Amino acid sequence: MEELKLKVLELLKEDARRTPDLMATMLGVDVEEVRRAIKEMEAEHIIVKYATVVNWSKVDDEKVTALIEVQITPERGRGFDAIAERIYLHPEVKSVYLMSGAYDLLVEIEGKNLKEVASFVSSKLSPIESVLSTKTHFILKKYKQDGIIFEDHVEDFRMHISP
Repeated sequence: MEELKLKVLELLKEDARRTPDLMATMLGVDVEEVRRAIKEMEAEHIIVKYATVVNWSKVDDEKVTALIEVQITPERGRGFDAIAERIYLHPEVKSVYLMSGAYDLLVEIEGKNLKEVASFVSSKLSPIESVLSTKTHFILKKYKQDGIIFEDHVEDFRMHISP
């Protein structure tokens, strides 16, 4: 991938509201080059979506997020892809990752309450024939997501003392 596209991606990742005019100024290139790079990356599905990172703990919309470790037996000829697809097609599933280590898939789901998440695991995820086991972890508090710190951070100005 050419260098301009990589720089544009980094700028958009930091703040998706940046305009092509601003990015062209920041990069010292013509605005049409930036527009063309963005259009090409959207067409190639490199840029898939422009999204907002929300600190849900400051909103009166109670949601429960869970990370589920899933051990599976891969399907012959399709590996992990077919099972991952069966899982990610459920609307409550926010993310699915193929992992190395003690489990195969990491599934992030969102529900209105603990009971809804538990119901998803017991009625939709566990019955899948290739699923060997699940381990559910509920997110209690998010401190940082996508490089963004949610907590108000106070700088520590104390002097470092070493022996």
